[in-house]
Amino acid sequence: MKKLQYNSPVILSFFFLSLAALVLDCLTGGVTTAALFSVYRAPLTSPLTYVRLVGHVLGHADWSHFFGNICLILVLGPVVESRYGSWNLLISILITALVSGLVYFVFFPGNALLGASGIVFLLIFLSSISGIRGGNIPVSLILVALIYLGGEIYDMIFVADSVSQLTHIIGGICGIVCGTAMARGKR
Repeated sequence: MKKLQYNSPVILSFFFLSLAALVLDCLTGGVTTAALFSVYRAPLTSPLTYVRLVGHVLGHADWSHFFGNICLILVLGPVVESRYGSWNLLISILITALVSGLVYFVFFPGNALLGASGIVFLLIFLSSISGIRGGNIPVSLILVALIYLGGEIYDMIFVADSVSQLTHIIGGICGIVCGTAMARGKR
């Protein structure tokens, strides 16, 4: 008899934590999402401010938002985790969450940020950069950067919506920086 395998502990844990955050959101009418899973300008004396700086990546506005992010995370994440290792991926996720959380906390005091789209972009770039060999830059990384980051910059300038293109860009940059650092560490 075949057994289930928890093959990607960081990604699967991220999935279950995000799912739990959304279920709690539904049960509490959004109270838990506002308290724990979205980042916004709040007093530095509140311990929850620091939780929200990274916890915002677990929160989602609704089921559609959740499924849009989590499907890509479940497709890309296990491959990236097997390539770089669970600890390296966890550190990359925490860095991305903290950087995007701090940017919104400092520069966008009237806005709240939630969702894992920055993590999706981190994973896209980590998977693209995994082809670095001998210090050469993979053409696939350049194309991904042009297509994804170029599209986000265009949308940020010309499209008025509630999507945080800046978070996508931060996730992509964190993916490039973390992926490059991990590739150098292996040499």
